[in-house]
Amino acid sequence: MDTQKQYFSRAEAAQAQYDIGLRSHMLKVYNYMASGLALTGIVAYAVAHLAVASWAPLALTDFGMTLYTTPLKWVVMLAPLAFVFALSLGINRMSYATASMVFWVYAAAMGLSLSSILLVFTGESVARVFFISAATFAATSLYGYTTKRDLSRFGSFMFMGL
Repeated sequence: MDTQKQYFSRAEAAQAQYDIGLRSHMLKVYNYMASGLALTGIVAYAVAHLAVASWAPLALTDFGMTLYTTPLKWVVMLAPLAFVFALSLGINRMSYATASMVFWVYAAAMGLSLSSILLVFTGESVARVFFISAATFAATSLYGYTTKRDLSRFGSFMFMGL
């Protein structure tokens, strides 16, 4: 005799359907954000290597001089902030395609802006901080998903850790 429960009640079925839908949605969001982070990292790495001369590690190329020593540096530094304001003000009026394109351009602009970090710090230290941040995000995300607790009360502590 099979003693396992084979059928769900309506409430259990609705909860199971909710979990499947939530899991699917969150997987899409995480994949989207991971792709955006990958684009940011690739752009930052490429720009940092194009900005530094290969024959003298501390010498900037013409591209690096233009990017980091002219007034263009202000555009590079402040462009991500402009995207944040534009997205926060107009995201509800944008189509999905427009919002998606703005997100990808924002990710690239963020990589351009963060490329100077690779000129100051070693690649090892940047990678270490990235993986620590990713592990912290994964742990808190998993904790929040499995316990179904609101983690917003930890926000100020997480910001201090950042």
